[in-house]
Amino acid sequence: MKIRVVVTPNAKAPSVEKIDEESYKVKVDARPTEGRANIRLVQILAEHFGASKSKVIILKGVKGREKLVEILI
Repeated sequence: MKIRVVVTPNAKAPSVEKIDEESYKVKVDARPTEGRANIRLVQILAEHFGASKSKVIILKGVKGREKLVEILI
């Protein structure tokens, strides 16, 4: 499944909010330096969807806040 994600880095607590069927807002408790926010995003989405981290792939938007993510379930 492919979803669009808007990421808020450096949040106080991680959270996942569903906007519609294929869009989510994710707050990440990591800074956007050296890819830390992306690593944490993968961990949060894997936990939320009950998948392993290796099944969560950022397809587009690695350096931006808007991302296209594929989750292999």
